[in-house]
Amino acid sequence: MSVEAGPGVNAVEAGAAISGLLRESGLPRFEAELLLCSVLGCERIRLIAHAEEAIDSSSARAAHARFARRRAGEPVSHITGWREFYGLTLRVTADVLIPRPETEHLVELALERLSAGARARVLELGTGSGAIAIVLASERPGLAIVATDVSEAALALARQNARDHGVEIDFVLSDWFDALGPGQFDLIVSNPPYVAAKDVHLERGDLRFEPRLALVGGDDGLACIREIAARAQSRLRPGGSLLMEHGYDQGDRCVELLGALGYGEVADFNDLAGLPRACAGVWRG
Repeated sequence: MSVEAGPGVNAVEAGAAISGLLRESGLPRFEAELLLCSVLGCERIRLIAHAEEAIDSSSARAAHARFARRRAGEPVSHITGWREFYGLTLRVTADVLIPRPETEHLVELALERLSAGARARVLELGTGSGAIAIVLASERPGLAIVATDVSEAALALARQNARDHGVEIDFVLSDWFDALGPGQFDLIVSNPPYVAAKDVHLERGDLRFEPRLALVGGDDGLACIREIAARAQSRLRPGGSLLMEHGYDQGDRCVELLGALGYGEVADFNDLAGLPRACAGVWRG
């Protein structure tokens, strides 16, 4: 963070003060701080501790450009190129769904089913940035994890994220189960596309900038969930679990689906906002 002020010159007069720059952003304070941090290469605490420090004009111009992109609706994670997820910093591009806090609960449900030191086989379907698989590999080093995606660009990003965090994951280009080798799994986990094709939210907020392939799950949003639930039966070991994220209004239908397919111990779980968000079932074999 360079200061454009020589001896005896007020730093705020010499360049843009951090506090003023943030006020001028026209954005929520947190978002503006994240964007400015991405320009300056610092942590948010640095901005707070040096709020009246001036930054150089080049950095100020870069910050204003990023603020403008955000005001135009572009997601913060696309502008900065990263997203925090379950304590990890992950690279993010427009090729993948931005990891969201509600999906952290899906990870917690998975970890509850994977004891420390477990040598279980885990399959993640539709890995995107690799967020879920990478957290599971980081939290449970003994797992053998396979992660699939139909997008080559997404897999390239997921592999880079895995390298960044030093974890071993077998990434496979596959339309759900199609290209997988033989073998069964102790846990299958997925955050599949579950937005209905005509949902008005697709034209609002960050969703406008994210890949439709990772969002839309058919006319009612449940097409991918139905396919995964049906096909997972032959890929789960007896006693193995299936975990899937779903929309806030899809919980009852997901529970009914898993029960009709013969899964046991079927349950649905709320996210931190108290909304139905993930369903689980155990394959009896």
